[in-house]
Parts: sequence; C-alpha cells; structure tokens
Amino acid sequence: MAFDGVTVAALAQELNQKLNGGRVSKITQTESDELYLTVKPAGSGRPLRLVLSASASLPLVYLTEENKQGPMQAPAFCMLLRKHLQGGRILDVTQPDFERILRIRIEGLDEMGDRQTHILIIELMGKYSNIILTDSVDTVIDSIRRVSASMSSVREVLPGRHYFVPSQNKEIPLAADRLNFQQAIRGKGQPVYKALYASYCGLSPILSQEIAHRAGIDADKSAIALTDDEFDRLFRSFSDMMQHIRDGVFSPTAVYIGDTPQEYAAFALTLYDDTPGATARPCSSMSELIGSFYREKSLIDRIRQRSADLRHLLGTSLERCRKKLDLQEKQMADTEKRDRYRLFGELLQTYGWQADPKASSVTVEDYHTGTPLTIPLDPQLSAQENAVRYFDRYQKLKRTAEALSVQTEQTRLDIAHLESVEEALSIARTEADLKEIREELAASGYVRRSAGAGRGKERAEKSLPLHYRTAPFDGVIYDLYVGKNNLQNDRLTFRFAAGGDWWFHAKQMPGSHVILRTEGRTEQEIPDHVFELAASLAAFYSKGREQTQVEVDYVRKKEVKKPNGAHPGFVVYYTNYSMAVRPDISELEAVTE
Repeated sequence: MAFDGVTVAALAQELNQKLNGGRVSKITQTESDELYLTVKPAGSGRPLRLVLSASASLPLVYLTEENKQGPMQAPAFCMLLRKHLQGGRILDVTQPDFERILRIRIEGLDEMGDRQTHILIIELMGKYSNIILTDSVDTVIDSIRRVSASMSSVREVLPGRHYFVPSQNKEIPLAADRLNFQQAIRGKGQPVYKALYASYCGLSPILSQEIAHRAGIDADKSAIALTDDEFDRLFRSFSDMMQHIRDGVFSPTAVYIGDTPQEYAAFALTLYDDTPGATARPCSSMSELIGSFYREKSLIDRIRQRSADLRHLLGTSLERCRKKLDLQEKQMADTEKRDRYRLFGELLQTYGWQADPKASSVTVEDYHTGTPLTIPLDPQLSAQENAVRYFDRYQKLKRTAEALSVQTEQTRLDIAHLESVEEALSIARTEADLKEIREELAASGYVRRSAGAGRGKERAEKSLPLHYRTAPFDGVIYDLYVGKNNLQNDRLTFRFAAGGDWWFHAKQMPGSHVILRTEGRTEQEIPDHVFELAASLAAFYSKGREQTQVEVDYVRKKEVKKPNGAHPGFVVYYTNYSMAVRPDISELEAVTE
C-alpha cells in the first residue's frame, strides 16, 4: 500500500485533466495536517474537492465528493492560503523528477490587481510529508509543518528559504535505457525487486515485485544470478511499464482478500492472480481507488481497535481453556492404571493366602494371561486389607475418569466455541457485528452484559449475513449467504434457509455456515460448479483460508440439527457429502445489501 511515484504520476495526470483552468473557490484546513480545496472546473460541472493530507502515518492526495467541516476559527496556514490562492486559477499539476511530490501552479491577483503565480507543493513522504506554499521562484512563503535546522540537517522548510527537493541518489526510471538498467541492476547481490526500488526513485516494493512477476522471474532471486534471458525479460517488463507511464496509460486496481483491502497500484497487480481468495477491483480513476481503498481500510482498522478488548478476552480465555484441557488429559492418563488396581484386588482375593505376613509383595499367576505377576503390598496390612485398598483406588480412579470424560469433552467444546468466535471476530466489519459477538460472549458468561442491553432499539439491530451471487449458469444466477458470527449462523441455518437449500461448512475447523439457495431446484438441476463455488466460499470463511485446499462438508439443510443446550453455531449432521476445494471466491460477486 505504497503511495509511490507511479501512483503520484497517475494522480498528476488525473488532476491535470480535471483541475486545469479551474478556480479555487474555497480552502478549508480540516485537520492540523489536512486541507480541502474546492475547485470550480473551467467548463460546466459540479465543484471538485481536492484532499491534501500530510499525515505522517497516511499522506494522501485525491479528489472526493465528500465534504468535511473545518474548525470555526481557521488556522494561520489556512488563512495564508486563502489570501494567496482563493479565487486563483489552476495552471497545471506536475510531478518533479518522478518523486512523491505534486506541484500545483495557481495564478491569481495580488492586492494591487497584478497577476502573480504561487505554487502549492504536496510532499507525500511518510513522516517527512508536508504541504508548502512558495512563490513563482520557489521561495518558501510558509508550510503546514515548519522544519528548522534543529529538526533536519538536510533541508530547512521555513519562510524565506529556497525550496528544493532533497536528493535520493536514485535514477529516474522514465529516463533509463538498457545500459543504465544493466549498470543499476545486474551487478547487485540483492533480490531482484529490492534492486529495482533501491536503484530507481518512485518504485515501491510491491510494484517492483509486479515488474519481476510480469517478466516470469522470482522476485526474491538475487539480481546477480540472473541469466541473460531473465535479464532481457526483466528489462522488457520494466520498459513496458515505463512506456505506459510516459503515455499516461494507467489502470488503477485494488486487490482484496475476501472483503479486506490488501494492496493497490496504478497498474493491475498480476502477482496476486494465484493467491487464494484474491480479487482485483479496477477503478475508473486513481482518486476513486485511493478514496475507496483507504475508506474501507480505515473502517477495518477502526473495528479492529473497537474489538481489541474482545480479542484480548478471547486470547486469555483460549489460553486458560487449553491449559485446563492439557491438565485434564494428564489426569485422564493417570486414571488408565485403574484396571490394573482392580486386577491386583481380584488376584489378592484369590491368591492372598500365598502371601507371607509382613511381606512387601507377592508373586501370583495372572489368570488372564497365565504369566506370573508381582503385586506390591503394604506390610502393615493383611492380603485381604491390601485387596480392599486396591479396590478403593480402582473405584476412585473410575469415578475420576468418568467425571474427567465429561469435563474434557466440555472443555473441548468450549475451545471450539471460542475459536469460532475468534474466527467471527476476524471477519467482523460493522458495529452490529461486534454487538452480536458481545451478546454471544455475554450469554456464555465470558463478558458482563451491559445494563439495558437487549432492549428497545438495540435489540432490533442485527447484522446481515454476507451475500454473494454466481455468474449465470444456463440463465440462472444462484445466491449464497455467509454467516458472520455464531448467532447469525444459527439464524441463517434454522430460520432463513429452506429445508431443500444446501448447507456448507469447513470440515472440523471454525468457520461460517454457508447457504446455497436452491429455490426448489433438485440436486441434478444445479451445476456441479455451483456446488464447488459454495464450498470454496465456506473454505474461505473458515480458519483454513490460508491453506491451498480445505475439505468442506455439505448436506441438505433439513439434515442439519442443533443439539439441546449446544453453543451458538454448533450443529450436528450424520450423512453428508465432502469435497476438497481452494478457498477462492474470485468467481463470486459480492452483493451490497
């Protein structure tokens, strides 16, 4: 997820097309390091909003339709920009030397009515990001983040100082020829993708891996070990991408693993083509890509922060249960000698008369095997009293084994339940999802139910299952539904699904219930590939999503039963089909409810 030079090049082209000739009508400083510029296009059309963020953790530039209110009292830097830029006309947007920098030239009028040009510079460089206003000859007027000599020995960013871009000692990839490329890459002992982004400015690790992948080369292979043929393919792949950039031919694409944003780039990322569960989502513009990608990523991060206490609780509870199970299994192993104590007691009742008084042991014949068996004795007790003691030990261990058998099974069920909740938490995307998970944990006694929970409006707020559709098969589109947590799994299976629908679940591992709606169609009327897609969906929404293959059970919904008193999401079935599938949902279309 790098805001690299290629991304900036695609943005520069988009902003040039949409903003050139437009006038800056409004400037708002929405955060300490974020600006919103409202621009009226040169022709007809709705005003455009340009977001400029110099956040150290997430610097961004993109066009958006969303509005964001600023503070009642505008900060000093915002007032300065309004003085020099508001009402000005955008001349062009450029990217100097393929750096992660955008320069927006804006022409306006000064107090005397004379034309003057200012440059708004956005540096997208991680913790060094900044937004700087200069005059036409690159003299700094001010910046959103001032940088003094004590903060940086490389460059000051202060009013009156000359603005310049610090050198990275890297080549500009757009100007590279074969000789330059050979000198930069061929002799390095680094992996190929590292050699690429270490040699050329503007290339990110992910795009460097994509260049190697398009060349059919392992990105981790040492550059010094490349054969002549591999080097030729790598240079062609690199040159083709640079030519697309020079021609302004971009294809903004985001890659999602399931519904989780994974990566994006100004070009299609073919290196994810064979990744299970990965889907590519092309976008019409770089702004659309950046806005949607980070909006969804922000949502996931926010849900993850809100669920931190639940994840900690689940981790602690699982660790406690696993230690408890380990102790119970050791105790159960100790009870396995109970039958030997019973045998000792029986043999002493039969052959105890052979034991000498005060003897510490007696050797008798085991009438089960016909072999001699030495039985330890307490010299203070008679043979019959020793037999009674062995029978008492046997009865005690038998009672312990019976109790442990029940307790161990319950502990295993508790672990399976907690692991299923942990899996549900990993796919939670909304506050409603978290509420249902909390509700389930409260019902199981793991968390305290908040006062007033479950009444009024909160009671009616239920998260919806995930909904997917297949491509048409003989003109028929099939609907599939995925439960996102155990309470939803129960509702999906026992309230939503019809008896003739098909039910899918990853075999013997935590995962979602998946329902394939049949609408009354028989098994023979549904194509085999639809069953495979439904199984792949169940595999993906399970703990086995990272595996290359997952075994999935499937059965008619009417064959699925819920035992009395079972944990939410726990079901049983006695006849089923199974298939091994890849956890891949790229052929399915997610439906937004």
